[in-house]
Amino acid sequence: MPEPAVISHRGFAGVAPENTIEAARVASEHPSTDMIEIDVQPAACGTPVVIHDDRLEGTRDGRPLTDSEGIVWETSLEDLSNARILGTDETVPTLEAFLTAVGPGVGVNVELKNPGTPSIRPAESLSRSARAERRAIWEPFVERVVEVCDGFDGEVLFSSFCAGALAAIRNVAPEYSIGTLVEDDLETSLEIAREYDCEAIHPPRNAIVGTALSTESSAGVSEAPTVDLLEVARDEGRTVNVWTVDTWIQFDQLRSAGVDGIIVNYPGLDSW
Repeated sequence: MPEPAVISHRGFAGVAPENTIEAARVASEHPSTDMIEIDVQPAACGTPVVIHDDRLEGTRDGRPLTDSEGIVWETSLEDLSNARILGTDETVPTLEAFLTAVGPGVGVNVELKNPGTPSIRPAESLSRSARAERRAIWEPFVERVVEVCDGFDGEVLFSSFCAGALAAIRNVAPEYSIGTLVEDDLETSLEIAREYDCEAIHPPRNAIVGTALSTESSAGVSEAPTVDLLEVARDEGRTVNVWTVDTWIQFDQLRSAGVDGIIVNYPGLDSW
């Protein structure tokens, strides 16, 4: 069985300040890294920046995410470039700066987090009229993101919880591969994957049946899965990349299950 691809979550967020230039460097320099997963949304001017939370005053294990406050897409690019991440000297990078810092041979999984609005309707299958409306909301930002990614030498995979974002990518840049991120409703996620002909599907670790991880209740799916997502995806020709793994035991279970990629917080989990 082929080894699963190692996808570093926000640039190995367990050992580096997430979604930063330093995280890009750390992840790129580790020999196991195949791809780096990052989150993008716009600054007030529309420039794509790499940050997960909508607001700058989030926390990680009790530590402030940044030393600033406010909504990301209402904050100037200058202020974002001065917002220090998790008490370090690292700041919120532009997508262009982050990609420049990624080493050769390493791909990126660009999660389209938000186009600059609080109303994004994640994990929802859309009617035809709603799909057109949501696509129109996402497209200006997606065009900016694609313009930056077109200059990147490595592999690019776009993903999102939002069907509107996937529709926008399919319309703006159909040459790129896309993946739908899975939340609680596995059937709806599969429906979205079929609707937009997603090359990949990204479920939480407890959505994979046949592993001890499927009994977890706080990793993404609130109840034990009744759909064999991996088998269905295999039958439909889709890659399965699972999020997010913290231990080598979790990694080993998912590797044994036969998933294609594993999104991890720490380097070296694949070496056992």
